Order: sequence, then C-alpha cells, then structure tokens
Amino acid sequence: MLTAIIPKLPMRDKTATKAFYLQQLGFSEIADYGDYLLIKKDHIEIHFFAFAELDPTQNYGQIYLRTQHIDDFYQWLLEHNIPIHPNGHLETKPWGQQEFSLLDPDNNLLTFGQDASS
Repeated sequence: MLTAIIPKLPMRDKTATKAFYLQQLGFSEIADYGDYLLIKKDHIEIHFFAFAELDPTQNYGQIYLRTQHIDDFYQWLLEHNIPIHPNGHLETKPWGQQEFSLLDPDNNLLTFGQDASS
C-alpha cells in the first residue's frame, strides 16, 4: 500500500538550499546527513541530495505542491520579497487550479496549486 510521496531534488550548495527553504519559505529541518538533507513544512517533506556539478540551466527538477489559502501564501511571499517565477504568477489555469511557481537556488521549479473552486 502506498502512503506518501517524497520528492528528491538536487542541491549544489546546502547552505543556499537551507537559507531558501528554512529561512525564506519557513520549512524546518528534519535531518542533515552531509550530502543528504531532509526538510518539512506542514504535511510536506522534501529531500535533497548533493550534486555540486549541477548546471542549474540544465536542471529540470520540478515538484507540484497542493496548498490551502493560496492567495494568503502568495501575498506573504510577495511581502517578504520572495521572487515569483517570471512566467508563474498566481492565476487560475484551464484545468481548474489556482497556481504560481518559484525557482529555488538550483532552478528546481516549485509550483503551488489549489483547487480554484475552494
């Protein structure tokens, strides 16, 4: 029986990854195993593996995070000067989701979505 999915994303610099996720997005650290980092926020867990040679322009890491109160979260990010992806501002998509996107320091794309009828 499947119970959860936990994305694993590459990171070039653990200090930059921690600063972005912990200090800017409000995640907390579960564990740091040197080349492997585990973080969480609410019911979401993300793992990162060291990849010092990663070329961020060639990184296609992506995750989709379902959320509640997307308008409030989006506004909070704007108020805290967290850059929104230039093509990913909050909007309602044809598939019925309100979505917006961010890029982390390694160009991993984080898309946040909420059912538009919520």
